[in-house]
Amino acid sequence: MTGMADLAREGILVAGAGRAILLQIADPAVGAGVARHSDFDARPLDRLHATLTFVYALALGTPEEQRLVARRVNRAHAPVRSSEDDPAPAYSAFDADAQLWVAATLYDTAVQVYELVFGPLDDGSRERLHREYAIVGTSLQLPAERWPATRAAFDEYFQARLADLHVTPEARAVSVQLLTARAAPPLVRALLPLVRLVTAGLLPPMLRTAYGFRWTPVQQRRFDRRLRVARLVWPRLPRWARAAPSTWYLRTMRAREQAELAVASR
Repeated sequence: MTGMADLAREGILVAGAGRAILLQIADPAVGAGVARHSDFDARPLDRLHATLTFVYALALGTPEEQRLVARRVNRAHAPVRSSEDDPAPAYSAFDADAQLWVAATLYDTAVQVYELVFGPLDDGSRERLHREYAIVGTSLQLPAERWPATRAAFDEYFQARLADLHVTPEARAVSVQLLTARAAPPLVRALLPLVRLVTAGLLPPMLRTAYGFRWTPVQQRRFDRRLRVARLVWPRLPRWARAAPSTWYLRTMRAREQAELAVASR
């Protein structure tokens, strides 16, 4: 039976990062918080690095590492709240609705990308993943009872939330910053056309249009070709290669923690 740790070891799930972020900021409150407290122009990869470290630690780390990344994320979220004179929708990183939506997008995107590459999950795996991914929300201080009780309840919640999303001009501006990444390293910028294609292809059509993606039969065929290649090649790679992103992020997190402990002990 497939669990959260199995998904986390599959580095190809990083391909869904753009989808997850664009789903998140299509909630106007989340979008306003991200727009005012993230700098994609100057630091385009910061949010991706923080999110991947968070998810890998939750899925593959020790209980102490899980608590460590949860504390760090919650500390970083503390200033993310609107002021009384802010014209944007009221927002707070500790709002339960926002926490649930962010966790839901990470879970739904991971499952979607995994199934596109490896094929449909069995019912037991889907329910197990649903239960285990609750930790993404509860680590963000989401009350445990807010996570939908079953996969069917989650699907109902997710479809209802999709229908309520609205891409504001602010969210669209953030998406442009994210997917152009002018300050990113040259290698990352070289990959951006592929990132934009995959992100658009994974989004629900309604949001794809709202974000201004040009999607024609040509784009659809390009997306389908790349998906066929991924299905053919990725599952045949050695496990160590497929797990390389999670291995690197966990190693980096642990090295940072050791360095901080060494400094603190002086």
